[in-house]
Amino acid sequence: MAKKKEVTVEERLRALYDLQLIDSRIDEIRNVRGELPLEVRDLEDEVAGLNTRLEKLELSLDAVNNDISDKKNLIEEAKALIKKYAEQQENVRNNREFNSLSKEIEFQELEIELAEKHIKEFKAQIEQKKEVIAETKGRCKERETHLKHKQGELNAILAETEKEEKALIKKSEEYKNSIEERLVSAYTRIRTNVKNGLAVVPIERGAAGGSYFTIPPQVQVEIAARKKIITDEHSGRILVDPALADEQREKMEKLFAKL
Repeated sequence: MAKKKEVTVEERLRALYDLQLIDSRIDEIRNVRGELPLEVRDLEDEVAGLNTRLEKLELSLDAVNNDISDKKNLIEEAKALIKKYAEQQENVRNNREFNSLSKEIEFQELEIELAEKHIKEFKAQIEQKKEVIAETKGRCKERETHLKHKQGELNAILAETEKEEKALIKKSEEYKNSIEERLVSAYTRIRTNVKNGLAVVPIERGAAGGSYFTIPPQVQVEIAARKKIITDEHSGRILVDPALADEQREKMEKLFAKL
């Protein structure tokens, strides 16, 4: 049985930097989308909320119209009673009956007066509600137009990048599976905790990429030797030498061009 080839530190460093380049490319794609998905979701929620408000306003408008109908019916009933009582007054036998019917007529007249007052108030409510409905419809239309525009932007970006992003995510998983688990865990932890998701960085002008802290010359020599995995004492990032970084960047750019 052939002995399994042992992976060197240099090979691990190259694989880790390749993984970093893939994940950074995924980050770039997602940054292009930026806040668009959230904006679209917020606009969808806003439009849904405005439509719900419109439904409630329409229902309340119907309720007020029903109230007006009820009051008009009450007025017709009161008028019918007034007519009835007036006819009865013509056939009364004494003043007590006449006065009793007069009170009934007076009561129905007050009912008519009150109903007409309520109808007037209801009509004022209707005008107010119509104004709010018109304003809400205008707002809803404006937000729907904005939503359509933002959805178009998002769909265009997705159409351009979705295929590449899926291919890159698959590649990222493939690279993670080819690297020993403890290194992937360390990489993921560092990537989560540092700015821009950069867990593996090359030395640039004597410092770790993105850092202003100079790395001692002896440590730089050790990094260039590629005999052990060295991390930046300030940021915790895994460090690679510039030559290795350039070689892997060139290799990965060719890979990205094929996706």
